[in-house]
Order: sequence, then C-alpha cells, then structure tokens
Amino acid sequence: MQTSGQLAADTTLVREYLTCLRVERGLRPLTCDSYGKDLEQFSEYLGERNRLLLTAGHQDVAGWMQHLREHDRTDRSIARKLSCLRGLYKWALLDQRIQHDPTLHVEAPSTWRVLPKSLAESEMETMLAGAQATATHPQATALHLRDHAILEILYAGGLRAGEIVALRVEDLHLDQGRAQVRGKGDKERIVPLGMAAIKAVRTYLERGRPALVRRGLQRALFLSHTGKPLTTQWVWSIVKARDGNASPHKLRHSCATHMVEHGADLRSVQTLLGHADIATTQVYTHLALGRLKEVHRLHHPRGRRVSMSV
Repeated sequence: MQTSGQLAADTTLVREYLTCLRVERGLRPLTCDSYGKDLEQFSEYLGERNRLLLTAGHQDVAGWMQHLREHDRTDRSIARKLSCLRGLYKWALLDQRIQHDPTLHVEAPSTWRVLPKSLAESEMETMLAGAQATATHPQATALHLRDHAILEILYAGGLRAGEIVALRVEDLHLDQGRAQVRGKGDKERIVPLGMAAIKAVRTYLERGRPALVRRGLQRALFLSHTGKPLTTQWVWSIVKARDGNASPHKLRHSCATHMVEHGADLRSVQTLLGHADIATTQVYTHLALGRLKEVHRLHHPRGRRVSMSV
C-alpha cells in the first residue's frame, strides 16, 4: 500500500497535469475533472502494488486494463481511461519526469467498431417539420422560434450541446451561410449552415430573441425565458421534448451519418465536427464503404449481380 508521502506525490503530480490541461490546452473544467477521476483510479490500483504514477511500467498499465475488463467496464470506458493515461505520460515524458512511456504498445479496445446511435433521415425530417410547424403557427412564441432554430443548427452543423450554448450573436455570418463555433479546448472552427437553418435563425433573431432579452447587452445567441444564456441541460430538454428518443449528441451523429451516406468524405466530416484526430471520425468508415459498394453496384459494368440460367 502507498504511504501518505507516496499518495501525496501522486496527488501533486495529477494536480500539476490538470493545471497544464486547463491553462495551456484550455480544456474545460468538466473534462479535467473526468481525467482527474481516471488518474485517481489508476493511482489507487498502483497503490495496492506499492507503485507510483511515475514508477509504473508497461505491465502495470496492461494489468489495469485487464482489471477493468474483469470488472465489466465497457470497451469505450477502458479506451477513454487509456487515452487519459497516454496524455499524462506524454506530458511527463516531455517534462523529463520519466524516461519511458509505460503506455507504449498497450492496445486499446477496438471501439471504432461501435457506431454512435443516430436517427434515420425520416425521423429527422419528422422532428424538424414538427418544430417548423410549431414555429410558423400564428400563436408561436419566442421560445418556439428559439427551439426551432436550435434544432436546425444542431442537425445542420453537427454541433455539441455545449457549442450551441456558447454561440454568440456575433459568431453568426448568415450572409455567408456559416457560423463560428468554439469547440473542445476553445478551438474555433467554421461551420456551414443550410438554408433551412439560416431561415430559422433569421426568424429567431428578428422576432424571437428581442422578446427574450431582459436587461442590457446579452451576447449569448440563445436565451431562456428569463433572458439568461441557456445551459446544456436546457438544450437536452428541448431536443427530448420534440423526440423522446433523441438527444443533442444523436443529432450530431445523425448529421455525420447522413452526410457520409450521401457521399461525403471523412476528412470533410472531421472538419465539420471539429475532431482533432481523423481516427475519431473513422467510426463512420463502414458507412462510407457501404456507399462505395452501392456506387460500385450501380456504375461498374460488372458491379450488378445477374442470375445465370443453365
């Protein structure tokens, strides 16, 4: 078991690493808290073996992965924890605190095979058509106009709930059909918006948002009935109210899935979603392959299957 001094050493190391993530990489507090919990769990596992984070070896990391599997952790959860360890040891290696990265050659579960859940195109059409009908009704309120605009942007741009609530009025460039979005780590990207989303947002800006502003200058694009910026929980409730099986994340994946099904390349989808690594986007690879097979079947001279009579 770790002594109090060893425990303090691990705690200090984790605190310094999380500070680096917040200050230098700009990661959000909730993300840092999640990393901190994962590192604390690994530290506890090492403590039972009288090891420290900086003295852990390859077998310690591999052993923890096996320990997690034996305790019925999902492959996705295990892969996330391994990614967290890789980040810590890459930082420690660059800071010359260790001479060897113990996560090298530790294989992560093949979570790329699990396709995120999405809605069918018909389900998206039904959801958006319903929101539009409500927003264009003679008795439509400012909240109805707001909710319609949120749903359209979520699907058109593949935005996360946190990115929706972070949008400011000045982030919109509707004449150019795009919006400037701040994603994870405060990284900015340009997201194109379709005509349906642009129209819904224009209507909200002209007739909805002015009725929600309560005091002074409010920069947030989407406001609550009290005039305050929306929270991510509110965005989730707005989506759920329209379709109980949907969520902001499902709309994001629906955007990517439907684009790939219609022939979009993975690099374009990566740029749209703001994925730092193309490996994250490759979860949609099998959709691209399905599209390729269909194109091959339709257009290759020997792509069609024909029945042969004998």
